[in-house]
Amino acid sequence: MVGSGWTKLEGAGQTQMMEQNGSSVVLLDAEAVRRALTRIAHEILERNGGTEGLVLLGVHTRGAPLAHRVAGLIEQFEGMKVPAIELDVTPYRDDRRGSSVASAQSGASAPGMEVEGKRIVLVDDVFYTGRTVRAAIDAIMDKGRPANIQLAVLVDRGHRELPIRADYVGKNVPTSFTERIQVRLAETDGVDEVLLVRSGSEGNAPGGARE
Repeated sequence: MVGSGWTKLEGAGQTQMMEQNGSSVVLLDAEAVRRALTRIAHEILERNGGTEGLVLLGVHTRGAPLAHRVAGLIEQFEGMKVPAIELDVTPYRDDRRGSSVASAQSGASAPGMEVEGKRIVLVDDVFYTGRTVRAAIDAIMDKGRPANIQLAVLVDRGHRELPIRADYVGKNVPTSFTERIQVRLAETDGVDEVLLVRSGSEGNAPGGARE
């Protein structure tokens, strides 16, 4: 039974909930987020043939807890610990071209970050234009030459501006330019859910509304 103020939407093999005022749609609830991350962890193991040389780099802010969750799932499946490290790519973004080289290099100086010869899996919450991923690649390459760089995202909303694709995707969500994807995680927001937020309603709820 659906409570007052909400409408049930059936599609893509799952039920979604939409506020009747049309402001937002719940794309993933806590259980759906768990299932998506579990599938991503299995796919990472399958593609890489195990855990040897794997390093998970979670893009600040919400990519970091996602990376730690995926690392925990991999340890649960394989009994092997995989490093999960937070990566702040802000100094490498193309809208900060005035930053000094020293400032830029500090973006990838997370303790324990070793990339030389490693199989790097970048983890982020929302994949949009690709500019954040490009900045992350620049940060990684400043630290060394990995064997390869892979990308895992909870949500891919489309509208790429660069020729970059994700290797692992929790959910593909076609969006318009007037919509936002808002990711909330228990570690940062007290709840696990992903919302599709329509124009003019971004201020209704805090969380990871991504540009």
